[in-house]
Amino acid sequence: MLSIDPKEISTGKLHGYLLDAVAPRPIALASTMDADGNPNLSPFSFFNVFSSNPPILIFSPARRVRDNTLKHTLENALETKEVVINVVSYGMVQQMSLSSSEYPVGVNEFEKAGFTMLASETIAPFRVAESPVQFECKVNDVIFMGEEGGAGNLIVCEILKMHISKEVLDEKGGIDQYQIDLVARAGGSYYSRARDGFFEIPKPIATLGIGVDAIPAEIRSSKVLTGNDLGLLGNVTQLPTNETVDNFAKEHPEFIGLETAKKHTFAKEFLSKNDIESAWKVLLIK
Repeated sequence: MLSIDPKEISTGKLHGYLLDAVAPRPIALASTMDADGNPNLSPFSFFNVFSSNPPILIFSPARRVRDNTLKHTLENALETKEVVINVVSYGMVQQMSLSSSEYPVGVNEFEKAGFTMLASETIAPFRVAESPVQFECKVNDVIFMGEEGGAGNLIVCEILKMHISKEVLDEKGGIDQYQIDLVARAGGSYYSRARDGFFEIPKPIATLGIGVDAIPAEIRSSKVLTGNDLGLLGNVTQLPTNETVDNFAKEHPEFIGLETAKKHTFAKEFLSKNDIESAWKVLLIK
């Protein structure tokens, strides 16, 4: 394993490792305005939601690694204390990328990228009409992480108003993750289209799983079952009873008397179908 002391490599190389390793990252397409009313638009992938009461988003226009200069977005946020954060869908990703070009002060990135400027209701900066969700925010705080190139500047934004396109809402009024079709940033020139990689894992909140430590040692040390498989097995609240295992064996005699590796292989097939109960029954057949 490669072990790295951040102080012993260049900031640029460390920056690359961080972006490659911490991915994919959601994208904040941030719209600001300077004190003279000139609009600015730029994307940032050092971004996430950190609170819902109050509703807080944080993004970071870091100091440029190559020359330690500041980004216009940061300067505008400090001047006006207002920003619109627009989410980025797949249908606008190329325009978003174009808006990241470092145009001179006063150049309107909305126009350069071909985005439509949509008036906000509570603040001065414009929204991106093409974005499926737009957050009008006030800047509560800016936390400066350092003064050298690569240092982050955390812009803490409180949401004043949220706008959601009806086209991405489901029949219950929630956001349909397939319709919103978000993209995320990875390392280098790579992006990720979120809906192409969706899978579900029920949150273990309402129930208390037995835990991997409660799984018999023979199963825990399996050469067939992976850590993910053990996590599924450990998330049940109780093991099948001897009676249900015996009944299952009568219905499926092909699982009786199997060697350990084959038994684990069959259990893995059930787990791949999210049939955890049957997987346990196979594993517990004597």
